[in-house]
Amino acid sequence: MPRSRCLKANRFPRGWFQNFLGNTLKDLTPRWWLALGSLTLLASASPVLANDDLLIYSGYTNVVYGTMTYNNGWQDWGWVPHYVTNNPNYNGTNSMVFAASSSYQAWHLEHDPIDTTLYTNLTLWLNGGTNGGQTVGVQAEKGSSWKTQIQVKAPTNSWQQFTFSLVSLGVGNVTNLQAIEIWNGGTLQSNFYIAGITLIAAPTPAIVHVSVNATNPVRTVDSRVFSVNTAAWDGNLDTPTTVFILTNMDNQALRWPGGSWGDGYHWTNEAWMDGATSARTWGSFTTNFIHVATNTHAQVYMIANYGSSTPAEAAFGVRMCNVTNHAGFKYWEIGNEVGGSWETDNNTNAPWQPHDPWTYAMRFKDYYNQMKAVDPTIKIGAVADITEDGTANYTNHPVVNPRTGVTHNGWTPVMLYTMLTNGVIPDFLIEHKYAPNDGDTYNLLWTQTWSSDAASLRQMLVDYLGNANTNVELDCTENGCGGDRQSVSLVGGLFWADSIGQILQTEFNSRLWWDLRNGQSGILVSDNALYGWRTGWFTNVALLTNTVQFYSDGGIVTGLGTEATNRYPTFYCGKLMQYFARGGDTVVTVTNDYQLLGTYAVRRTNGSLTMLVVNKSSYASLSTAINLAGYVPFSNATIYSYGIPQDNAARTGIGSMDVAQTNSPVAGTSFNYTFAPYSATVLSLTPAAPSLVVLASAQTAPSQFVFQLQGLSGVPYVIQMSTNLTLTNWIAISTNTPASGTLNLTNTMSSSAQFYRAVWHP
Repeated sequence: MPRSRCLKANRFPRGWFQNFLGNTLKDLTPRWWLALGSLTLLASASPVLANDDLLIYSGYTNVVYGTMTYNNGWQDWGWVPHYVTNNPNYNGTNSMVFAASSSYQAWHLEHDPIDTTLYTNLTLWLNGGTNGGQTVGVQAEKGSSWKTQIQVKAPTNSWQQFTFSLVSLGVGNVTNLQAIEIWNGGTLQSNFYIAGITLIAAPTPAIVHVSVNATNPVRTVDSRVFSVNTAAWDGNLDTPTTVFILTNMDNQALRWPGGSWGDGYHWTNEAWMDGATSARTWGSFTTNFIHVATNTHAQVYMIANYGSSTPAEAAFGVRMCNVTNHAGFKYWEIGNEVGGSWETDNNTNAPWQPHDPWTYAMRFKDYYNQMKAVDPTIKIGAVADITEDGTANYTNHPVVNPRTGVTHNGWTPVMLYTMLTNGVIPDFLIEHKYAPNDGDTYNLLWTQTWSSDAASLRQMLVDYLGNANTNVELDCTENGCGGDRQSVSLVGGLFWADSIGQILQTEFNSRLWWDLRNGQSGILVSDNALYGWRTGWFTNVALLTNTVQFYSDGGIVTGLGTEATNRYPTFYCGKLMQYFARGGDTVVTVTNDYQLLGTYAVRRTNGSLTMLVVNKSSYASLSTAINLAGYVPFSNATIYSYGIPQDNAARTGIGSMDVAQTNSPVAGTSFNYTFAPYSATVLSLTPAAPSLVVLASAQTAPSQFVFQLQGLSGVPYVIQMSTNLTLTNWIAISTNTPASGTLNLTNTMSSSAQFYRAVWHP
């Protein structure tokens, strides 16, 4: 369910409407129903970006309503009269008229907290019109604290750029730049004009230093993080193309029957609607899903209908899947985002209440018991909010945190406390995580919030369940990038890759992308600061015409996805992940000194070391100095990558749009590599050749000799023996994975010659 935020007085939650609308469309209605008039895929020019500056206001205007639009998630909370004009225009774009009606008025621009370590200055252009000379004040807000206002004079009948260092504004190198205000200087003045408000990016470093400690484990990889959702409205689900797509990207888990459909879906007649009396005749059905899941060897999350059904029907679903069809589906969710007002919830008979954590927790016990009576091996999960006061829909069942003594009405505390006192706890907690609509750079950095989400959920489990908290794991069954065109752009693919790297630093055991197929919907006014080129014909409801528009699509493919051009960057970056990590691998620590480079590493079960590197800079190739501790690589690395060249190939039809594979020399434990802008790259390093050394001092008998294997810790080696050095005549005599990198072996001498060697056994 949506994450709640602490809000300042009289402020609406940023992005609340977009999140609510997005969830409604995503879950309740197939997107192709909404994309009225969608005719074909068109390719506009690929964006060319010269820097990583953050546009705030660029004069871009809603062509239908003639209103101002803002860039990168900035919102207009100003109280001064202001409006768009093209006279004067700035550099061919509109400007904003600051038309004060009294003294002490300001144009207030608000944003989710921004880390300013990536930026140095704030710039804007001013034009004082025929009068000129107006005093214009600029100030910034750090958290809830306003800093120093700096005043300048607007020029007469001309445009002048003013640059303010973030340090001088009091927001240099902070993590919570919250707002910018432009003032009329404290007195009533004539109109002046504003354009081109921008945060200027700091220069990229000459070298980014990357350090990998291959002997410092973080966690074991769970295969369920490499997964996608499916939906019952997808009539193309049970097709050879779907099986190909899922196996080609080595998908590991699936979810059914699709978001909010889970709270209206009836397994007893395969209907989707509350009170349906007849089965659907379109889309796909659970038997189709079982066929796809079992043929792709995927683990499965099933959504049991909480909002409009009964525990008995949930038990029927378990029996249908795991007893009748022997599917062995292990993970079962009770409802989907049930705290949200958009979700079907017919629990209205007293004492039950809709969207209520207490009601949910009380009913959960019956679901849990009846479903496990059918199959005791299944795991049953409960929906959660990541903050202690989030989704506080009611106040009639408050709970006190036993650690802090603070009273809370939020969804998760009330639910957990009620479950514990009612004698049942879930096997896992469920988060749904969607990035805010705050622009490309912000969203690519926002993936770092996985760690705080995990910490918050675990702390609540500890607080409200005590020692029983260790029996509850954390899962994310819906994840997606920001709105607008990001879902179909290269940025969406990079977001996928970086989310994998980040979630593997936490205890989350699953992450399922939303989703396999969703359908396109046009964007009437797309943020002109975003990267991305995919456009199509859509019905413009306001103008009642078919127009070319950018579009969004939560799916990783469009239509069947038969052709490579019908697969979005999210598909290809998802495919890339199989070269980085899979279940059973060990995540190890990586550090670097530049925010726009995401770096992650794992020790594979076969002894190789792989690195995932995501360059989040839109224009700069980032040169790195990579240092490996605890791992000596072979002199050649295999490189897998996806980025601008592949995305451009999809646009132009020239070149390969699939994951690229090359080789690169590696000079020992310290080497350099340059990562292209907007790219996700996997470096696959294999271990250097081991050595066998005779230990003369360790010989114990004339008929035996002792030698030592000298290699890398955690790497499987095979000791082979031959009597004549013929390449085809080597016999394996021992397979070992030394914990320390060295291992002593004792062997019996014979009258004939004996030769030994050690080889890596991938």
